[in-house]
Amino acid sequence: MSANSATVVARPRPRLGRLGLGGAIAALLLLGWTAAALFGTRWVAPGAAEIGAGSVFAPIGPAHWLGTDYLGRDMLAMLVLGARYTLGLALAATLLACTLGTTLALLAAAAGRWVDLLLSRGLDTLTSIPSKLFALIMVAAFGSSLPLLVLTAAIIYVPGAYRIARALAVNVAAMDYVAVARTRGEGFGYLMGREILPNILGPILVDVGLRFVYVVLLLASMSFLGLGVQPPAADWGTLVRDNLGVLADGGVAVLAPALAIASLTVSVNVLIDRLSGRQGVRR
Repeated sequence: MSANSATVVARPRPRLGRLGLGGAIAALLLLGWTAAALFGTRWVAPGAAEIGAGSVFAPIGPAHWLGTDYLGRDMLAMLVLGARYTLGLALAATLLACTLGTTLALLAAAAGRWVDLLLSRGLDTLTSIPSKLFALIMVAAFGSSLPLLVLTAAIIYVPGAYRIARALAVNVAAMDYVAVARTRGEGFGYLMGREILPNILGPILVDVGLRFVYVVLLLASMSFLGLGVQPPAADWGTLVRDNLGVLADGGVAVLAPALAIASLTVSVNVLIDRLSGRQGVRR
């Protein structure tokens, strides 16, 4: 091989090529919604999200880029402010569910036998309860609040996170180096944190991203049913529900939050697909 050809082979690929055009667009969308959730209160003009800030269902124009809703609130401002609840609650519930599910899975793989059996059968019982029914029971028993929404969504998705992590952890726990660690007398904590977890971390992170999408859709559906974020606060599911009854008059007020939910979930899915696919190619 000549020096020129070697130079061509060693040349790094453009960053856009690593994700592709679709992945780059998905990354920009996710970055935009994340920035809205973090800094949205600074971007929204004072009074734009107040009742009567504009005429009811005002059309799209320079004053209101996405029109207004049934209370005269600027829809763009409501979307930006609603991102705090949609992304924040979903992220908190996802991290709680995946952390608890993964910890239980590591314990089951490290302890084995009766601990594994008890945890698996107990979480299978929880899985048999429909998610919407469980959420309804929780709200009816304790009332609707932001901590309760996070806890409810986390409990619903702990079994799924446990099953994925357990399937990975049990295979790793059967490896020779784990058997050597057991022979040395290492405890459960060492086996879980030093021997098993580092070898399943990649697939676990992929599952975290996918579970985030599920939680976003669950919380949006709960808000749509009136079980989620309560007024005066509003997430994207609440905005869809509030304006759905007058779809003919204020179509943009319904379509804008629905498209926001779709753009968030699709962008996360696309990024997970591209990143996990490239990791597989490198391996």
